Amino acid sequence: MSLTDSLAAILEFDIPAAFDCFGKKLDAEWINDALEETGTASVRRRKLSAPLVVWLVIGMALFRDRSIQEVVGHLGLVLPSSKKKRSAADKTIAPSAIPQGRYRVGAAPLENIFKRTSENWANAAADENRWRGLSLYGADGSTLRVPDTDENRDAFGLPPSSRGQASYPQVRLVALMALRSHLIAGASFGRYRGKKTGEHSLAQQLWPQLPDQSLVIMDKGFIDYGLFYRLSHATPKTVTGRRHWLVRAKKNLRGKTLEMFGKGDELVELTISSAAKKKDPELPKKMVVRAIRYQVKGYQPQTLLTSLIDPEQYPADEVAGLYHERWELELGYDEIKTHMLERQEALRSKKPEGVRQEIWGILLAYNLVRKEMLDVAEAAGVEPLRISFRHSLQLIRIFCLVEAWTCAPGNLPKRLSSHLEMMESLLILSERRPERRYKRHVKIKMSSYKRNPGRPIAKGAK
Repeated sequence: MSLTDSLAAILEFDIPAAFDCFGKKLDAEWINDALEETGTASVRRRKLSAPLVVWLVIGMALFRDRSIQEVVGHLGLVLPSSKKKRSAADKTIAPSAIPQGRYRVGAAPLENIFKRTSENWANAAADENRWRGLSLYGADGSTLRVPDTDENRDAFGLPPSSRGQASYPQVRLVALMALRSHLIAGASFGRYRGKKTGEHSLAQQLWPQLPDQSLVIMDKGFIDYGLFYRLSHATPKTVTGRRHWLVRAKKNLRGKTLEMFGKGDELVELTISSAAKKKDPELPKKMVVRAIRYQVKGYQPQTLLTSLIDPEQYPADEVAGLYHERWELELGYDEIKTHMLERQEALRSKKPEGVRQEIWGILLAYNLVRKEMLDVAEAAGVEPLRISFRHSLQLIRIFCLVEAWTCAPGNLPKRLSSHLEMMESLLILSERRPERRYKRHVKIKMSSYKRNPGRPIAKGAK
């Protein structure tokens, strides 16, 4: 049953026409099951029903330049009145009803739906774009600023600042991404400061989501020999194929060379420190890994550590080149913050539950756009990363705002497909030129305005 038919039968309304382009992507059962499982399905007929709230939160992410009330009104996110003669009031919704609807639904359904998209889309995409039989994932952290309210300060905390009090509370986020499609396979977020709020702690929720026969690429900040040992030595009961890891080593690496595979390529025995053993008693005293040393012209020498032991099956030069695909996750964060959220200083929500709901909505909206791009790439016969995120997002925004108002609902999927074909020259990027190098600097460092010192931190606040 189609999304439109399912929702019409169960909830007596159609999918908002503005989002019909996503109708075939986001299964109606995922929305309904998420609302049922979290106890937020609405029996009472409301103008802004629970499924419409889900679409509202997605719309908030896609249209960051518009107020939430504009998103509701312009995208038609109001359940039609059952009256035969409808007044103007029947076609609109009171502004106060919007936050009530959002907090009535909460964050849990959006998290549930996002996880379904990640499990179904990201893993399938990674499976289609393997390297030497392994699906590729990246893990890295980032932060998001949230409005400076007392509730958000208490829930998420203020980061330290060298220039006085921090401007906004922040949320710490760690994501697991299918690197060759940019689809997010998993995410975890929480307080910026506090016990067990670091990237290592948040990432613990993501490692079980790594599928069999996969490789996860991380920066040196994620070095955790306990994690590496468990990924490489999982029992047959927990995994049927090895899950591999690749990480950049720290400068103080000390190890005993057991075998040389070639120049800069060796098998190394690492001695696990007593402190690490005390923290994780399951760790062995010694651990055998592969170390690959290489240098890019103009940069310092680097050392990679990996569980990819076999030099014939996994050549050193390919592994070194593969490590740089970790940067795709950084590009994914850029797509979210710069293009989708348009470099806004902070998220919208002034309450912690709204912040959590909004973040899951952002991740869900990003996956929806990326899934659309994946289908375009497949139809065009190019790699998923050859499709422009910026132009795809713009096209989807235009389609939602204009086409949905002027085109019959039954023709929307065909019209979107036609648009994608016409825009192919803009959507498909030139082939990557990885040899290019750019300095990491900016022309304007800071604003010339005086800094707003912010509100004082309340006594006893963390």
